[in-house]
Amino acid sequence: MSIHSTLSQVFGLQKFRLHQEEIIRQVLAGGDAFVLMPTGGGKSLCYQLPALHLDGLTIVVSPLISLMKDQVDALHGNGINAAVYNSTLDASAVKLVLDSIHDGSLKLLYVAPERMMRAGFLQLLETIPVALIAIDEAHCVSQWGHDFRPEYAALGQLRELFPKVPLLALTATADPQTREDIAQVLGLQAAKQFSTSFDRPNIRYTVLEKHQPKSQLLRFLGHQGEHSGIVYALSRKRVEELAEHLSENGYSAAAYHAGLAAGRRQQVQEDFLRDDVSIVVATVAFGMGIDKPNVRFVVHYDLPRHLEGYYQETGRAGRDGLPAEALLLYGLADAATARYQLEQGNNQNQQRIESHKLNSMIAFAESLTCRRRVLLGYLGENLSEDCGNCDICLNPPERFDATEAGKKVISCVYRVGQSFGIKHVVDVLRGADTAGIRKFNHQSLSTYGIGMEFSHAQWMSITRQLIHRGYLKQDIAAFSVLKLTQQAKMLLRDTETLELAQPRVTEKVRKKPTKAALDLPPEDLDLFEALRELRKQLATDQSVPPYVIFGDVSLVEMCLAKPVSTVEFLQINGVGQLKLERYGEAFLAIINKLVQSE
Repeated sequence: MSIHSTLSQVFGLQKFRLHQEEIIRQVLAGGDAFVLMPTGGGKSLCYQLPALHLDGLTIVVSPLISLMKDQVDALHGNGINAAVYNSTLDASAVKLVLDSIHDGSLKLLYVAPERMMRAGFLQLLETIPVALIAIDEAHCVSQWGHDFRPEYAALGQLRELFPKVPLLALTATADPQTREDIAQVLGLQAAKQFSTSFDRPNIRYTVLEKHQPKSQLLRFLGHQGEHSGIVYALSRKRVEELAEHLSENGYSAAAYHAGLAAGRRQQVQEDFLRDDVSIVVATVAFGMGIDKPNVRFVVHYDLPRHLEGYYQETGRAGRDGLPAEALLLYGLADAATARYQLEQGNNQNQQRIESHKLNSMIAFAESLTCRRRVLLGYLGENLSEDCGNCDICLNPPERFDATEAGKKVISCVYRVGQSFGIKHVVDVLRGADTAGIRKFNHQSLSTYGIGMEFSHAQWMSITRQLIHRGYLKQDIAAFSVLKLTQQAKMLLRDTETLELAQPRVTEKVRKKPTKAALDLPPEDLDLFEALRELRKQLATDQSVPPYVIFGDVSLVEMCLAKPVSTVEFLQINGVGQLKLERYGEAFLAIINKLVQSE
């Protein structure tokens, strides 16, 4: 069977997404690959599909038990023999897994990094043909990553232990420094790198100044209908309070944090995956690897500590490609609290890294330029034009000719030797009298005090915009000092003009209505609800999440295409041969009934 036949007949997909086919062919040819692909971009297919074409076992190293279970459930739904091998298994389940490994019937095995590197497990792998090793959430190996895990670093031994086995590292969240570190730790410097855009154009990013946040949250949820969503808060106490507040206001909500009993956490997650609970209010302990495609919104009630985490958490919305929303409530007190907590640490190197990441997160929240440009710029990707789907684009701030202001900042960065951070540069421009300025005699510079026309906050905003627009860059490895880019030199030479957003104190609430979440005409909504009800019943009968039957994207396509035969039904994305046999008759019956009644 060709990989295209496997794609359609097993996974029910009509075509590969960007780079998927190249990655799969690279792996099938025995080559290593380093994959950078956004959440919902189709990373898992890059190892799941080749596993069916390779002789031997494909091992997937994954950080969370929940992620393993979700993916194995989905694989079983497509008729693929896969298993988890972790601490949740009892003795009889372990024996079944080991038996299927030895008899060669198992195609994919999901393990945690700790389990992978145990001497006993490595000895077991020496006795069987290992076809492929995939390391998911690979950013966890890097000290520069937002979720560094020491147990992941041990995976660096795999290249040496399995020199002839193709190694596949995948992540959705890595800035350029983290990518370099991942390649070095895993020995993948020579691996072919595949990078798709980090952009998730279906997600609308909105930042609101925090003011009576509980009321802001309720107003936002009032526009979301009964769709699934996640609300993130930083403390367990706040999570409990918010979940109770939402429940009191008629929402189907549940709390999730590490302080709850393991059984309760598992129940909340299962209820959410199965659409029995609409909203989970959680700390960041929830969601990594959650494979629920129909999350329509993510709210950050408190300021995240870094843009990587924010990007990853907002990426849990709209994994199916349908419209989704990401709301961040930002308060200056949140930023101050975060700084205080960061300064309590003892590890100066880690503190420096985390300080840079926090500053970047604050810069995003305070940005007056396209949110997506800021976010993608941080991840090392330049967007050529504004996105048109964030609060700044939908309600643009006033703009002004900032050519002279930009020159002043760039000149000042140059005069201080490209060796200082934003605050010091702004202090020089404003003619401040600080110990740092006196220490380096910067009061004698020609740029000292030339920026009195703007306040400190305004210069900070202008400088951040220059970073977002590519005129300046921050060197994270050198205490976040400002450096000039080639673009900056062009501005100094009078070869271009610069227009920036006028700094403003408060965010404007967008006036444009939210795009309908399902992209369906009103006459098809009844059909969608009928299909969703059937899906929920089938999922309940089989004790699996509804998306294991079909995702929302498949249901939407059914509503639009209205297939009336098995041949037409098989053309729907997400419908493979096995799912046609299992569910085709029931879904076609509902579609035919409603089509005939029209």
